[in-house]
Amino acid sequence: MDIAPELLTALASGTAGAAGQQLWASLGALLRRRPPDAAPTGEEELSALGEHTDDTARARELANVLVLRAEQDPAFARALEEWRGRAEQWHRATADSGEHRNEISGGEFNGPVIIARDINGPMTFGQ
Repeated sequence: MDIAPELLTALASGTAGAAGQQLWASLGALLRRRPPDAAPTGEEELSALGEHTDDTARARELANVLVLRAEQDPAFARALEEWRGRAEQWHRATADSGEHRNEISGGEFNGPVIIARDINGPMTFGQ
C-alpha cells in the first residue's frame, strides 16, 4: 500500500476545503489509535507535516510510517486503506474540478501575471 506524498501535502496545506480538512483530521484520529508495541504511531510525522505543509520530504516520511504501521497492524491497515480510498477520491475530484489557487506575495511585480489553469497556444505581451 502506498500513500502519495503529494496527497498528504495537499491535505496538510489547509487549502483543501472542508472535505480535505475533514480527511486530514480523520487521518490524525486514525493515527491516535493505539498501535501494537513496536509500531510507530506516526503522530510526530503528521504534526511535522502540518507545520511544514509544502515539505515533500516530511510527507514522504509520513507516508513511510503509515506503510510501516499498516504492515505491523492489520486493523490499522484496513482502516488506512479505507481512508486512502476516500482521500484519493477527493483528490481526483478536486484535480478534475478546474479549481486552482494562486497567491502572489513577497515582492513588487512590474510585469504581466498570468493566472490560469490550462493554456493552449502561444501568449504574447505588448509590443
